[in-house]
Amino acid sequence: RTSRARRTPLVRRRARVLETDAAEPILSVATVGAEAGWRTPSEETNTRPWRSSMAEQPVVGIIMGSKSDMPAMEACTKELDELGVPYELVIASAHRAPAKVHEWASTAADRGIKVIIAAAGKAAHLGGVVAAYTPLPIVGVPMRTSDLGGMDSLLSMVQMPSGVPVACVAIGGAKNAAIYATQILGATMPEYREKIVELKRQMAEA
Repeated sequence: RTSRARRTPLVRRRARVLETDAAEPILSVATVGAEAGWRTPSEETNTRPWRSSMAEQPVVGIIMGSKSDMPAMEACTKELDELGVPYELVIASAHRAPAKVHEWASTAADRGIKVIIAAAGKAAHLGGVVAAYTPLPIVGVPMRTSDLGGMDSLLSMVQMPSGVPVACVAIGGAKNAAIYATQILGATMPEYREKIVELKRQMAEA
């Protein structure tokens, strides 16, 4: 039986990385492989805005409001890697770069994205703004903050108006966001449903 840990190197190349503003670093392709690192868009010689740097079609889109959210969201990308779910990742603030958020969210379904994970902190409107521009399901991840411990993020994200739902995991619940997104995929894609069945079996045997 192949363990999840042994499967990881085979699927860690499944991320698509999208360009952000020149001042914002993007996740290096090296992170998808083995080592974590950041590069500015000018250092990514083969990456153009909104294009895949990997061949496999992403089905999960991850958007976060700031590069400072990345350490907390590594639990999400790691879990998607282990589950074998291809994803794309972009950093774009709902407040500082609303046009970029609009462009990314409104074209996500056309790019083949099935589920979106949105991470933000403090006045965490990112998930709601993304939900306004796409018919896709949104899973919000409220970030822990230094001011109010993440309660500001949680309430900003979970108190959505009627008609514009955003599912919301716990404060800092990045791993659960990945699992939940995979469960949503599994409703119509048997290969991902089997991933969740296997995950639950492993947890039961642990």
